[in-house]
Amino acid sequence: MICLTEIKLIDDDGLRLDGRKPDELRPIKIEAGVLDNADGSAYVEWGNNKIIAAVYGPREVQPKYLQDTAKAIVQVSYNMAAFAGDDRIRPGPNRRATEISKITAEALERVILTGQYPRSSIDVYIEVLEADAGTRCAGLTAASVAVADAGIPMIDLVPSVAAGKADGQLVLDVGKLEDNKGQADLPLAYVPRTGEIVLLQMDGHFTRKELEMAMKMAIDACKEIHVIQQDALKRKYTPQSSVNTNEQEAEQ
Repeated sequence: MICLTEIKLIDDDGLRLDGRKPDELRPIKIEAGVLDNADGSAYVEWGNNKIIAAVYGPREVQPKYLQDTAKAIVQVSYNMAAFAGDDRIRPGPNRRATEISKITAEALERVILTGQYPRSSIDVYIEVLEADAGTRCAGLTAASVAVADAGIPMIDLVPSVAAGKADGQLVLDVGKLEDNKGQADLPLAYVPRTGEIVLLQMDGHFTRKELEMAMKMAIDACKEIHVIQQDALKRKYTPQSSVNTNEQEAEQ
């Protein structure tokens, strides 16, 4: 039996355990409007992660003492299903879920035009069905699409991804073993329209130069993810006849 500590995260050919290059994202699939009973929703498959996000509102704040007379409040509930990982997770809120809910709400508040909905609440629910590292980034990416699907005005969508360090080398979109056995992890969320970073956390150690390079790597990847988010919304809201016409014109 091979001990995990003996596993090389990057082989002699410069490839990672899943065959990716250091600067390569896992496959990402996003679908908007997957829930009929929600005001907005999105489903994301990101590598082996499977996450669904639902948005309700703007609606009346409950309890009322939480109301803000100047703007809407954004309330996020992040939850990992008990069957999401290799080991069964104890149901109910925990410290990690509370932290991710908070930072996700803060990131969304930076792009939602909350001033248009005083005394209201925008409630976002993120459910992780299958987890394989990077769920906070994938959850925020899904939630952003769900908010847009709800028709809530936003400055822009919020793509998010984590860079990290494995076997002393910078890597993009950290996988599970890289997260567990690597030297560092840097989740980042970026607003392409304004150039603003709305989420930045770090676990582990980077040199200053490595940190700058990791942030650039993550920002460049966020721009790619932003296109995937936009395409998901276009597929839902562009009439199929228009899509077919555009495809025919492209072929000609």
